[in-house]
Amino acid sequence: MNHGTVHLVDDDSGVRDALAFLMRSRGLDVRAFASGPALLDALDLEMPRHGPPKGIFLLDVRMEPMSGTRLHDELLARQLRNPVLFLTGHGDIPMVVDALKKGAFDFLEKPYSDNALADRIAQALAVDAAMQAEGAQVAERSARLASLTEREREVMTRVAAGKLNKIIADELNVSIRTVEVHRARVFAKLGVRSAAEVATLIAGQAVTNPAQAGPVLGQKPG
Repeated sequence: MNHGTVHLVDDDSGVRDALAFLMRSRGLDVRAFASGPALLDALDLEMPRHGPPKGIFLLDVRMEPMSGTRLHDELLARQLRNPVLFLTGHGDIPMVVDALKKGAFDFLEKPYSDNALADRIAQALAVDAAMQAEGAQVAERSARLASLTEREREVMTRVAAGKLNKIIADELNVSIRTVEVHRARVFAKLGVRSAAEVATLIAGQAVTNPAQAGPVLGQKPG
């Protein structure tokens, strides 16, 4: 599943084919499925090897044997946070509003224009691209922090707290020169140039990955 894919699910073959044709005519990559279970089977087969899918999900609300909103619940159960765009009739709006509260991107009420649909798909794909980029940054930050030795972590936390090299040396019972060497290695491994940047990086990790932040900061699990 490459970047920018629209994962389309509609149990009406005529509508499904028309939507797939429209999106491909706009240069989009489309994977079309006839039902929710068909999509889930594909995801369950591919995710262990290729990881979470990139792109968005375009779901009709009224489908058999699984509704679009139920399919959305199944995607959430698989920890998938890709933007979800629903195609809905007027009577389905209350169900879709509930899905929006669970994090769905938006819905389009039938009948909709091709341009309106294409515009919302483009916006949803842009959101997904931003989410993918943020995820890559988090992964890189985690890898950089994981590369630190225990001593480098001890120095890092003190540097982030604004402590001077002499104070750090006294606290760790090492020479100032040793602190300088470890400090330089920490900066190099983390790709930063100042103590403020170290502090910002640690704070960001505490928000996005608290499970790793504890060990990085030398904290033992409770």
